[in-house]
Amino acid sequence: MPILALSFLFLCLSSTVHSIGVNYGTLANNLPAPSQVVNFLKTQTLIDSVKIFDTNPDILRAFANSGISVAVTVGNGDIVRLTNLREARRWVNANIKPFHPQTRINYIAVGNEVLHWGDSTLMSNLVPAMKSINHALVREGIKDIKVTSPHSMGILLISEPPSAGRFRPNYGAVLAPMLEFLQETRAPLMVNPYPYFGYSPKMDAYALFKPNRGLRDKNTGIVYTNMFDATLDAVHSAAKAMGHGDVDLVIGETGWPTVCEGLPCSPQIASQYNANLIKHVSSGKGTPLMPNRKFDTYIFALFNENLKPGPIAEQNWGLFRPDFTPVYDAGIMRRTQRGGGVAPAPARKWCVAKKEATSQQLQANIDYVCSSGVDCKVIQPGGACFEPNDLWSHASFIMNSYYHVSGRHDYNCDFSHTAVLTSVDPSIGTCKYVS
Repeated sequence: MPILALSFLFLCLSSTVHSIGVNYGTLANNLPAPSQVVNFLKTQTLIDSVKIFDTNPDILRAFANSGISVAVTVGNGDIVRLTNLREARRWVNANIKPFHPQTRINYIAVGNEVLHWGDSTLMSNLVPAMKSINHALVREGIKDIKVTSPHSMGILLISEPPSAGRFRPNYGAVLAPMLEFLQETRAPLMVNPYPYFGYSPKMDAYALFKPNRGLRDKNTGIVYTNMFDATLDAVHSAAKAMGHGDVDLVIGETGWPTVCEGLPCSPQIASQYNANLIKHVSSGKGTPLMPNRKFDTYIFALFNENLKPGPIAEQNWGLFRPDFTPVYDAGIMRRTQRGGGVAPAPARKWCVAKKEATSQQLQANIDYVCSSGVDCKVIQPGGACFEPNDLWSHASFIMNSYYHVSGRHDYNCDFSHTAVLTSVDPSIGTCKYVS
């Protein structure tokens, strides 16, 4: 499923900063280098947190000292072995300690919707793995990373009315000790609410945060005007019924695709949902049963990902295309200081090698850029920019990447007078130059 982390505002609950984030998935062959993603998020957007679906070291290194927090994921396939404390310590030492605190890792999400998939072995080992990883963090002196696990809304047996929310009985053996662990460690329960999957034409306004008469909870008399709040309150009621109503929630995934089959999808509809969601979550209103709260929320997803399997919708959840152009306006681009209007987009420029540059100069430029931390895998065999396989093309792509990562100043496109700025996009085929 999709997921994303964008920070619209700095939001406070007690002394904790809450943010809107975006899921940064990488199932595509045309995505920019992590260093370019970091630079884009910092300079062009209000996003200040991301969630990734692994512990990719290139991504974790790129976000070091960026001020952007990163939630990482333990794959379902690693859950069983990480119930062993020695293995958990090895995992922490390999995947967390080399990057933290330079990279602000805030959550470790253990597994991905484990209960949804129904694997009994994973289910029985999920909470022991969470406890083991948390113990390993403590043993290594890391006290500011919370361990949680994301869940689909399939964990609910009853969701309407929200006050009657209850978890499925067969999940109780997992959720009861999990909630106790989360309460003890003051970590949130991560949930993935998708009004998209509950959409019907009659519920259009209710799903998209549009004005509507709302639905009344017969037990409390509360009128709900959006499906998002109703879903969160159903989870809260279910946790409260287990004696853990004070466990906080974090939204691991939510969003709306721009292309799909069978349900209404378009950039306009996705913009309505995500822009309204961001305003709602950032307002501090909370939900009727959890008032005055701001929940960390990760939108799904940062990019359209062209290698995601499944229905066409799976490849079209992105806020941005791989070249960083917005798919639609979700209200997360930086705005001008005055008047609140959107800052005019800078002229698009690309940094390429001069035609008269020698082979020695071009190779020296490649060597310099690749040693500076820019991802050069894309110009290697099998990479998106290996073709055309010539030194000028390889050097131009790498030099352009360096120019953008370094801040797009004219002097970043000099390379001892072997480079030139152009307004003509040099992208060819699958080789997309960032602009």
